[in-house]
Amino acid sequence: MSRYYSLNEYYKQKYGKKVYRLAISGGMTCPNRDGTIGERGCIFCSAGGSGEFASCAALSVAEQLEEAKRRVRSKTRDNLYIAYFQPFTNTYAPVERLRELYEAAIAPDNVVGLSIGTRPDCLPPDVIDLLSEINEQKPVTVELGLQTIHESTADYIRRGYPLSVYDHAVKDLHEAGIEVVTHVILGLPGETERMMLETVKYVGRVTDGIKLQLLHVLEGTDLAEDYRRAEFRTLTPEEYAQLLCRCIRILPEDVVIYRLTGDGDKKSLIAPLWSADKKRVLNFINHTLADNNIQQGEQIIHENRAEI
Repeated sequence: MSRYYSLNEYYKQKYGKKVYRLAISGGMTCPNRDGTIGERGCIFCSAGGSGEFASCAALSVAEQLEEAKRRVRSKTRDNLYIAYFQPFTNTYAPVERLRELYEAAIAPDNVVGLSIGTRPDCLPPDVIDLLSEINEQKPVTVELGLQTIHESTADYIRRGYPLSVYDHAVKDLHEAGIEVVTHVILGLPGETERMMLETVKYVGRVTDGIKLQLLHVLEGTDLAEDYRRAEFRTLTPEEYAQLLCRCIRILPEDVVIYRLTGDGDKKSLIAPLWSADKKRVLNFINHTLADNNIQQGEQIIHENRAEI
C-alpha cells in the first residue's frame, strides 16, 4: 500500500486547521505575450492566463480577497486562507509594484501565507530578495509552470525557456528559503507515458510540491486548432487515473501533491469533455486510487519505487 501527501494534509500539519486558497490577480501579463519572448503565449494558455477563477484585476487586492472569501465562506469554519496570485506571470512587474501587491495580500490576519504563480525566467535577484523578505513575515510559496522536462515538447508548446532556467530558479528560491511547487501537464501532444513519468520523477527530486494537471483544450488557443485537425487526442478517464497512480508511486513521500487534476473553464472547454464534471472526475480518481491501494493519509508509507 502507498499513500500520497495531499495539500489538505500538509496545510493541517502546518497550520493546525483547514486552509483555503483564494485566487486573486495582480493584473500582470507575460513575456510570452507582450513580445519579449513571444506574442501568442503558450499553445495551451487561455485568454485569461489560466486564471479564469481568480477575481477581477480591476479590484484592489483587499477587495479581491474579500470577494474570494465570500465564495468559500459556507465551506469553512476556520477562516484561514492562502492568498494565491494565479493568472499570468505574477513576478513580472517592477519590484516596487510587486511589494505593494504582496504586502496587501498578506495584510489580513486570517491570510496565513502567500502563493505566487510565475515563470522560472521571471525571477531576477531583486525579486528573489523581495520574496525572501516577505517570507520572513508569512510563508511564501512560488509555483513554477514547467509542464515538461522534454525540450521537443517545450518547443511545441512555446514555453520559451530551457530546462536549465527552471533548475536555476529552483536553486535560487530554495537558497532564499522559499518553497517551490511545480506545475506538470499530463497528456501533452506527442508525449508517451514514459516521457510524462520522466518529468514527474525529475520534478519530484527537486520540488517541494507538485500540481498534476490534465491537459485541457480550450477555445481560442492554438492548441484547439491542432486538436480540430486531429493532430492529437486527449486522455480518457481511465488512462488519466491509471497514469496518476503511476505518478504517485514514483514521487518521494515528502513531496506535497497540490492537485490531482484541474478545472477547465466550462464555457471554453473543447476537450476532454468528461473533465467538466469535477465531482464525478474526483470520485473516479479516488476509486481508481483505492483500487490501486493508494490512499491519502497523515502517515506516509515508504516503498521501493521502480526506476523508470
